Amino acid sequence: MTEDVQKHSVHTLVFRSLKRTHDMFVSDHAKPLALDEESQKIKMAAKLRAEYGPVLHMPVLKEGREKGPARATDPYGLQGHPLTGSEPDYLVTGTHPYPSGPGVALTADTQIQKMPSEAGVHSLALALPPSQARQDASRTAASVSDIHRHAGAPERSHPPGHSMALLESGGTKSSALAVRKAPTMPKPQWHPPWKLYRVISGHLGWVRSIAVEPGNQWFVTGSADRTIKIWDLASGRLKLSLTGHISTVRGVAVSGRSPYLFSCGEDKQVKCWDLEYNKVIRHYHGHLSAVYDLDLHPTIDVLVTCSRDSTARVWDIRTKANVHTLTGHTNTVATVKCQSAEPQIITGSHDTTIRLWDLIAGKTRATLTNHKKSVRALVLHPRQYTFASGSPDNIKQWKFPDGNFIQNLSGHNAIINTLAVNSDGVLVSGADNGTIHMWDWRTGYNFQRIHAAVQPGSLDSESGIFACVFDHSESRLITAEADKTIKVYKEDDTATEETHPLNWKPEILKRKRF
Repeated sequence: MTEDVQKHSVHTLVFRSLKRTHDMFVSDHAKPLALDEESQKIKMAAKLRAEYGPVLHMPVLKEGREKGPARATDPYGLQGHPLTGSEPDYLVTGTHPYPSGPGVALTADTQIQKMPSEAGVHSLALALPPSQARQDASRTAASVSDIHRHAGAPERSHPPGHSMALLESGGTKSSALAVRKAPTMPKPQWHPPWKLYRVISGHLGWVRSIAVEPGNQWFVTGSADRTIKIWDLASGRLKLSLTGHISTVRGVAVSGRSPYLFSCGEDKQVKCWDLEYNKVIRHYHGHLSAVYDLDLHPTIDVLVTCSRDSTARVWDIRTKANVHTLTGHTNTVATVKCQSAEPQIITGSHDTTIRLWDLIAGKTRATLTNHKKSVRALVLHPRQYTFASGSPDNIKQWKFPDGNFIQNLSGHNAIINTLAVNSDGVLVSGADNGTIHMWDWRTGYNFQRIHAAVQPGSLDSESGIFACVFDHSESRLITAEADKTIKVYKEDDTATEETHPLNWKPEILKRKRF
């Protein structure tokens, strides 16, 4: 009678097979291979030759070999001078002459306890004549030139008398290798704090843009209520309202070469206003989406605008011709600046890049990709050949003409909408959360933070800064805000370095990667 074969599932068979395999090889688990002594010797010899070859056979310091190691309880090697009684042992510091013989009392000015400072020991060593043992050591100790000679490198040249001066001061050639200090941030310049002294109301929507006229008599603002308003700078009173845009006015600029005012908005329109007649005299058509910013060239009749259609356009002011369409950005171009020196046009975009443009060719000179988030603000320094860019990750400073990175200004952790800088080196950044940070341009030190209250009737969430600008005297800072107001700040005249000291400590600079 045939016996039935017991049937098992595939799962059971697989695990039985795994167990058999495990039992077969379990004895070899984690068992290291036996080392071959000959191979190990060859390996170590090759490693010694490769890594330590130049310094394997160095002269030995004679003084250390003769004296032997000092006792752990006597860090200064004073075995030959036993202490007597309970009197404290003293060492001379500074450059005072050593006592002429035993029994000469040391005064309070020339004695300290047995554990002297490192600076005191060093100054004493320089003041005393070198001992015979030290002179022998200086002749036999391994110097920098010996190390270079063993390594096969050419010796470095020293000025004449350098070695002799070092030996006369009681040191050896190898003691010239001083440890360098890590670079620290220089002390920032003191700036007086800024304070709010005027709030101007009148707009019925967010105030999105500001420009001050070249004569410093009035300034102009553009708002989400579709109007452009002109205000007296001294009194803050409304002088004029201009209507014509059918959507938010995102940018305004006043020409210094002609009596013209330029504006752009989310209605895709760019307008030129004649301020003698207070009427629109030119339109610049071409953008396919909202126009976010504009700027005037300081020396030629050229207007540059940037838009949500990922382009910037260069216009001839008189003929309304579209001279160049600057393409290359892959997202909204949020800000544009012009200058008379190369590069004449700089743009910042939501694609996180900054582009420097060749105005004549209409092409990109350089693309700066250091930012990790949208670049919404740019500002050019009025005196230096530098500029700054603002992004939620950092404010970065750059050097023209190639856009070389200078430094990061970290700490304004918000969406930065606007930047302004004056000739005194005060950089201002305004953010979406209503905070204003004041920075020292040279060192990047944040010396003041302001968060002004919203006007009565507004929500706390409406405290956003959309634009800020210094007037031409640089004594007033004007901000455009989300609570529909314009705020004017000025320096505190009563502040001094004593009443408002710098809360600054030198920090070790980290290596700048980007």
